[in-house]
Amino acid sequence: MVIEIPGQKKSVVKSIIHSKRFSRFLRILGPGLVTGAADDDPSGIATYSQAGATFGMSLLWVFPLLYPLLLAVQETCARIGAIKGMGLAEVIKTNYNRKLLYFAVGLVVVANTINIGADIGAMAASAKLVIGGPYVVYAIVIALTTVILQLTTPYKKYAKILKWLAITLFAYPITALIVNTSWGEVVKATFSIPTHISKDEIYLIVGLIGTTISPYLFFWDTSEVVEEEISKHRIYQEGNTPKVTKRFLKSVRTDNFVGMSLANITAWFIVVVCATVLFKNGGAPIQSAADAAKALEPLVQNFPHSGLIAKSIFSFGIIGLGFLAVPVLAGSSSYAISEAMGWREGFHRKFKKAPGFYVTILIATLVGLLINFLGIDPIKALVFTAVCNAIAAIPLLLIIFFIARNKNIMGEYKSGVISQVFVMSAFVVLLVSSVLLFLSF
Repeated sequence: MVIEIPGQKKSVVKSIIHSKRFSRFLRILGPGLVTGAADDDPSGIATYSQAGATFGMSLLWVFPLLYPLLLAVQETCARIGAIKGMGLAEVIKTNYNRKLLYFAVGLVVVANTINIGADIGAMAASAKLVIGGPYVVYAIVIALTTVILQLTTPYKKYAKILKWLAITLFAYPITALIVNTSWGEVVKATFSIPTHISKDEIYLIVGLIGTTISPYLFFWDTSEVVEEEISKHRIYQEGNTPKVTKRFLKSVRTDNFVGMSLANITAWFIVVVCATVLFKNGGAPIQSAADAAKALEPLVQNFPHSGLIAKSIFSFGIIGLGFLAVPVLAGSSSYAISEAMGWREGFHRKFKKAPGFYVTILIATLVGLLINFLGIDPIKALVFTAVCNAIAAIPLLLIIFFIARNKNIMGEYKSGVISQVFVMSAFVVLLVSSVLLFLSF
């Protein structure tokens, strides 16, 4: 017997099914989404803005080149964490010699600390831009707020906070769709490489690569997948092999695909906006948060106090993503050091159960804060940080490549040929671009 469902009820049933599917999709999103959003941290925004404001559309071709490399690298890191049930530093310690481990950890901690300082500086400058008042006070308040959140907020709640902060990524894509963008020129620049690239362009290209494929993302993504496994009881006891299924690995891949796609597309939009608004009106380099805010003025030019609104939108993006990125940077350093030293680590543990892990986060954030009192220009520091990340990522990518293709380490889940090709390509691109940078000076 066939039961007929009236049309209205059918639409309700379909609506419920779609709602449940969307809810399941949102639940899948976690470490990959947060990692992708953190990829567009204040350092990234400054570098992308500088590229568009200084060179217009001419560097857009970098993004389709980087997209598959970023996807492959972060999927590999996430898969390592999922299969081994341990962070990247611990995997290196277990399977390679300690000199290699300390070298890798040292690189990421130095790069992260500089990045933390630059991000805190940009957040403080953005707050001062809108509210006014002392830069120093904002920097201290921001640093302490990020530390307190990490020390006092349970992992599940903290992960949700980071996930929702990713919404701040949408300011630039929305702006790009509203301003008078020449989309034909955009498409052409995106898929054509110029025949001549200047020394200054090489510097920014290395920065673009370094702020997109960054060392802190490798360690954070790997460890956060483990945190998710612990929270979902896929690891019942410390040191045990995770309970991994093909469905779970598919979820991990989906999460990373969404996060990295969002990061790459948003970065592309930032360059488009700054090229459209700033480069075509003089092409002056961005020297401050106020200069970058001009890129958002067309969004609100018909409203009273448009300058203030533009500054507020820009500052919201910088501060929101900064509150997401600084904990990722500090947490990444802490995971790496804790695993190297054999300390208990993880946000799923309270402070008294993992004091070394949380103290490292505190120290990393405070040292980053102190960098802001050395009189360094925040925008220049952010772009310089991106270049440092590119150089630091080179040996780490090689290590990740060998771990992921090693059957003794990864078993049946070792990297396939396509994954290996893209990860090795990321290594080659970073190496060649960094060598060209040094040769250009």
